[in-house]
Amino acid sequence: MHERPESPFMIEETSRPPSSLRILSLNCWGLKYIAKLRKERLTEIANQIAAADPPPDIVGLQECWTQRDYDVIREKTKHFLPYGKFYFSGIFGGGLVILSRWPIEESSMTQYPLNGRPAAFYRGDWFVGKGVAYARIRMGPTRRDIAEVFCTHLHAPYETEPHDSYICHRTAQAWEIAKLMRGAAERGHLVIGLGDFNMTPLSLAHRIIETHSRARDVWRVLYPNSSLGAAKDKVEQMRNVPMPNAEYNLTKNGATCDSALNTWRWNKAHSQRLAKGENVQIEATVDDPNAKRLDYIFFSSGSHHDATNGHPSAEWTLKEANVGMTARHPTLYCSLSDHFSVEATLVRNLEEPLSTTSNGPYALPETYLPIGIYDEILTTIAKYANRERIQRRLRLGHFGFQLSLTIGCLIGVWWVPHNYVAFILMLISSLSLSVGVIDGLMGGLFVSSELRALKEFEWEVSNTKERALARSAKEGLSATS
Repeated sequence: MHERPESPFMIEETSRPPSSLRILSLNCWGLKYIAKLRKERLTEIANQIAAADPPPDIVGLQECWTQRDYDVIREKTKHFLPYGKFYFSGIFGGGLVILSRWPIEESSMTQYPLNGRPAAFYRGDWFVGKGVAYARIRMGPTRRDIAEVFCTHLHAPYETEPHDSYICHRTAQAWEIAKLMRGAAERGHLVIGLGDFNMTPLSLAHRIIETHSRARDVWRVLYPNSSLGAAKDKVEQMRNVPMPNAEYNLTKNGATCDSALNTWRWNKAHSQRLAKGENVQIEATVDDPNAKRLDYIFFSSGSHHDATNGHPSAEWTLKEANVGMTARHPTLYCSLSDHFSVEATLVRNLEEPLSTTSNGPYALPETYLPIGIYDEILTTIAKYANRERIQRRLRLGHFGFQLSLTIGCLIGVWWVPHNYVAFILMLISSLSLSVGVIDGLMGGLFVSSELRALKEFEWEVSNTKERALARSAKEGLSATS
């Protein structure tokens, strides 16, 4: 739902370009019928966004699944965020929302080509149609005053890498949003990518986004030595850093998920006390081995990109970033979501002269990952494609078996002497045909569609690898000449 402001003076504000920009991203954990205390928590999330100081100018929400929850948030924040879009996607909705102080000129919802499997109905990623919610926001009268915002929620990891069977999906999704963000940067606009990316810093998906979108992770700009995962993870143990406490994870590591201070991650004893209405308190100095950063804000000031080092230019620079929305519900005493928010402030130098390329599209300097990384991605694609081919054969074979069983049961009905036996055979026939058809459709239609998407992804990675090799060869010749 895309709403217009109620009063015309809000549109006139676009004639005054902003000198700063406050951004907020939060996974609301608003799963209908599943998330506990959903209505109460989402209402309080709306209250705290409305009371934020400084107030956000652009908000991206994930897992805001219901129109009712969106309407509550819109109602409480429309006095300073008069523009909003609830994005529709998939069978149950994508759960993505973008709110803005300024008009949303264009919007779209791009579903990821690789996005889970229908057989994993208990996980739901395929059914919600995960993708990228896009909004082109007009902050002022000139083309310098356009921000292109990309809000997303990547496929969840259900196992640890490298055993995660969905790593190929998340890698492809990171590649897809990186392409969209790079296109926006080449149009010369401010690019903002935010959401729950379900990845850890400097993981493969993270490196793909920073390299191929040319946008920067705001937290690593300010804290380049922050954690690469939870303290218990191997990648952190190899760094030989001390065990962080909860406060350090919030203020220095940017941990938004699995914090010891988040009540939805507490042990059973604490949860039971909380459920009885007791305001249980956890000291911020407690060890925090599980907390990690899954929520991100990326940005790139595309119209003034520095070709020498790839950093955002002086027009938009990062002032601060923080983890927010840590306050608990005032009466239920629970955390507002199973995630905390990530927030950032960008400041603008309006005295910066327009670049010679600022009035039209331009090509950003190419940057590439190490060649071995592209080989790693291609290996992952090949491994997953082989898995899906086996799945297709098994599912189609299962369909054939169930069809044969159905026919056998129908023939058997002719010869059985008792009606109750005929009924049992008919029941088996109906059930086996239903199961077989479902499996046949998944094998014949879904898996075939997924294999075609994998071929497209493979071509794009191979093509990029060839360009990277050509660049490497050219630089090698220049170095020897």
